[in-house]
Amino acid sequence: MTAPAPQRISLPVRFKRLVFGRPLASDRLEDQRLGKATALAVLSSDAISSVAYATDQILFVLVGLGALALHYVAPISAVIVALLVLVGLSYRQTIFAYPGGGGSYTVAKDNLGTSAGLVAAAALLTDYILTVSVSIASGIDAITSAYPHLVAHTVRMCILAILVLMVVNLRGVRESGAAFRLPTYAFILMMIALIVTGFYHVLVLHDTGPLPGAPAPPLAQVTIPAGFALGFLLLRAFAEGCAAMTGTEAISNGVMAFKQPAPRNAATTLGWMVAILAVFFLGVSILAHLFGVLPQGGQTVLSLLGHRLFGAGAWYYTLQYATFTVLLLAANTAFADFPRLSSILANDHYMPRQLAARGDRLAFSNGIVMLALFATVLIIVFHGVTAALIPLYAVGVFVCFTLSQAGMVVHWFRTRDPGWRWKAALNGLGAVATGLVSIIQVVTKFTTGAWIIVLVIPLIMLCLLGIHRHYVRFAEAIRFDGRAPIAPLRHTVIVPVNGITKPTAAALVYATTISDDVRAVYVEVDPRATEQLRTAWDEWDIGVDLVVIPSPFRSVLRPLVDYVACLDRAGMGDLVTIVVPEIVPNYWWEHLLHNKTAFYIRTAFLFRPNVVVTSVPFLLGRAARVRDLMAHDATLDDVNSREAVEERRRQCAQ
Repeated sequence: MTAPAPQRISLPVRFKRLVFGRPLASDRLEDQRLGKATALAVLSSDAISSVAYATDQILFVLVGLGALALHYVAPISAVIVALLVLVGLSYRQTIFAYPGGGGSYTVAKDNLGTSAGLVAAAALLTDYILTVSVSIASGIDAITSAYPHLVAHTVRMCILAILVLMVVNLRGVRESGAAFRLPTYAFILMMIALIVTGFYHVLVLHDTGPLPGAPAPPLAQVTIPAGFALGFLLLRAFAEGCAAMTGTEAISNGVMAFKQPAPRNAATTLGWMVAILAVFFLGVSILAHLFGVLPQGGQTVLSLLGHRLFGAGAWYYTLQYATFTVLLLAANTAFADFPRLSSILANDHYMPRQLAARGDRLAFSNGIVMLALFATVLIIVFHGVTAALIPLYAVGVFVCFTLSQAGMVVHWFRTRDPGWRWKAALNGLGAVATGLVSIIQVVTKFTTGAWIIVLVIPLIMLCLLGIHRHYVRFAEAIRFDGRAPIAPLRHTVIVPVNGITKPTAAALVYATTISDDVRAVYVEVDPRATEQLRTAWDEWDIGVDLVVIPSPFRSVLRPLVDYVACLDRAGMGDLVTIVVPEIVPNYWWEHLLHNKTAFYIRTAFLFRPNVVVTSVPFLLGRAARVRDLMAHDATLDDVNSREAVEERRRQCAQ
C-alpha cells in the first residue's frame, strides 16, 4: 500500500512554527518545569533587577536636601531590607502551606472570603502590568545612560522590547528560562564586581568621593525642611524605595512551575532571591552614600557608580548591558504570573474562559498577549519615563502582601498545624508591617499617581464581578436536566440563490437531507435576470420552489431578514435553517476576489432566536475536482464497480 502523501503545511503555519516553535503535547508539561537555577532567573529577575532603580527613587525624592540626602539613603534602604526579610520568611511559610501555588488571590479567597480575594487579584493584575512597564522603561534608561543620543527613541525601544519578551514567552517556559538564565547571572556577577570593587576602593585604597571633575551635591543652597515636612519627605522616600520589594511574591505564586519536590525547591530559591536582593540593594545605597552619587544628567545611580569604579571602558559598558538585559527580562516575572493568575481567575469564572487555555507551546498564550498589550499602552501613555511610572508602582504589591499574610494568619488558626502559633505570629507581624507600608504608599504618593491605582483596583474588581455574574447567568440559561421531552418543531430550510450553479446545487442537496420544507430564495435586484432564472429553474425541475423577493433598494440582506420574520409571524418558523453556499478559494489571495455573503448572512441572523445559519463549502481547485468527479462516477452505470471508482481516484490524485 502506498503511504499517504504528507499534508501540506500552509505558509502562516510554517511562520508560526518558526517564531513560536512546534506544538507540544500535553504530556510534555512536566518537562517544562524549572530547576532552582533556572527558576532564580525566570521568577526572581523582577526582584533582583529592582536594585537598578530602587536607590534612584529614594534619592529622587530626597534630592532637594542636597548632600544631606546621601546620609538618609542607607538607613532607609536598611529598613526596606529588614521588611524584605520579614516578607520573605512569611512567604516561605506560604509556599509549604500552598504547594499548588499560594498567590495572594488564592490565600485571601480561601481564608478571608471572595471579596478579599478579588481585591488581591485586582491589585496583582495591576502590579504585573506595571512590572512590565517599569522594568522595560528602566532597562531602556540603562541604554540611554550610556548612549544619550537614543533618548528620542525611548518609546519605540520599549515597545520593541515588550514584543520580543512576548514572543519568547509564547515559545514556552523552558525556552524562556534558557533565554533568561545567562543575562540574569551576568547581571549578578557584574553587581558583585561593582560592590566588591567599591568596597575595595573604600577599605583598601581609602578612595571615596565623587568622580574627579563631577559637581558635588549642593548643601548651602538648599533649605532643609524640619519636623513634619522632613518626616513626610522621608516616608515618601521610603515608599518609593519599596519598589525594591516588587516581585517578592512571584516564587510563592509559581510553586507549580518548579520541579519536584516543588515546595522545597521554591523555598530554597526564595531564600537565594532575598539574600541576593538584600545585599545588592543595601550595597548600592551604601556606595551611593560613600561616593556622593546622586542621579543626574540623565544617568542612573548604577551608571554613575560604574563610571566612578570602572571608568569608561569595557567593564562599564558590560555593566550597562547586563543591567539592560536583566531589566528587560525582569518583566518575565509578570509574563509568568499574569497569565497564570488569569488562568486561575478564568477557572473560577472571574475572567474570560479563553484565558484558562494553554496554547500550542503549553503557555497561557492569551494572557501573555493581553499583558503585552496593556504594558504597551502604559508605555505610550507615560512616554516610557520610569520616574512617571514608579509612583503607580508597589501600591498594589503591598495590598497583596497584607491580604496574603492576613489570610495566612487565619489559615494557621483554622488548621492548627504543628508550630501554628509562631507561624501565625510571623505572618501576623508581616501583615501589620505591610499594612502600614500600604497606608504610607497611598498617603505619600497619592497626588503623584497613586490615586490612579486607588481608582483602578476597584474598577477591575467590579469587572471581575461582572464577568462572574455573566457566567452564572449563562450556566443557568443553558442548564438542562434532560427530563423534559423534546417537542417536534416545524423545520423550514431556506437556501439563498443567485443562479443555478454547482455551489447552489450542493447547498440544495444538503438542505433536502435535513427537511422536507426547502425553499430557494432569490432576492430580485434586476427583473430581467429574474425572468431568466425562473425559466431556467422551471427547466431544471428539481422539486424545490423558487421564492422571489423584490428588493427596490438593491439590498440582499434586509429582504431576507424580513422574509424569515414573516415566516415566524405566520407560525411557520418554529425552526429556520438558512443554508448558504460558500466559495472556498484555493489560495488566500483569491478570497479578495469573492464577496462575503455567507459571513454577512451569519452576522445578520446571529442574535435572532430559532434561526440557524449553516454554510455548505464549495472548494475550488483540486479538492473540488475530485469531489465533482466522484459525484459524476456515482451517476454512471458503467463505473459502478469498486475497481473503476478506485482507478478514477488514483487518476484524480495524480
